Amino acid sequence: MRTILIVEDDPAIRDLVSINLEMVGYKVLNAEDGEVAKNIIEKEVIDLILLDVILPKIDGFTLITKIKNKDIPVIFVTAKESVLNKVKGLKLGADDYIVKPFETIELLARIEVVLRRYNSLDEILKFKHIEVHIKERVVKINNKHIDLTLKEFKLLVLFLKNKNIALSRDQILEKIWGYDYLGVTRTVDIHVQRLREKLNLKENIKTVFKVGYRIED
Repeated sequence: MRTILIVEDDPAIRDLVSINLEMVGYKVLNAEDGEVAKNIIEKEVIDLILLDVILPKIDGFTLITKIKNKDIPVIFVTAKESVLNKVKGLKLGADDYIVKPFETIELLARIEVVLRRYNSLDEILKFKHIEVHIKERVVKINNKHIDLTLKEFKLLVLFLKNKNIALSRDQILEKIWGYDYLGVTRTVDIHVQRLREKLNLKENIKTVFKVGYRIED
């Protein structure tokens, strides 16, 4: 059963959406403000977030930047209908943007499309001698399991999904450690070195001078 988090400060809208989602078989969690939502996201396994923009404590635009490293699809559901707001929401990483008032059938259809898109991602990524089983968070070399920390696993997936693309250290920090991470870029270098050693990728994870790293065939 898929779990959807509704982040909405209007109880009438929140309850209506919850009822309709539960009727079609989703498990629903609710948050009335951005702070409650952030705490839920830290503790629960969420498959999709319906996120309002104007929220108490932490607004939707700020919240999405704080949870980027969670890799959870987000649909903004908001009364802010200007093109600039839509563009901002999508640039911040939202998968879709729907404006209130909306028809429930349209919202359900958009949810299905986004979840289908995420589910269609390769469950197994293959690179050279490596197999990465995303759902199980398992990495194998010649059918032998390789132990990676969660951050190492996410870094490997990030590289493989951006093969032959140079990623800056700041981009990597934001994607893997999160928008509000207070550490230094040296953290990235340490994790890259571990990946190279554990997975025999010294020739494939290239250092891009004054930028960051890139994985190459």
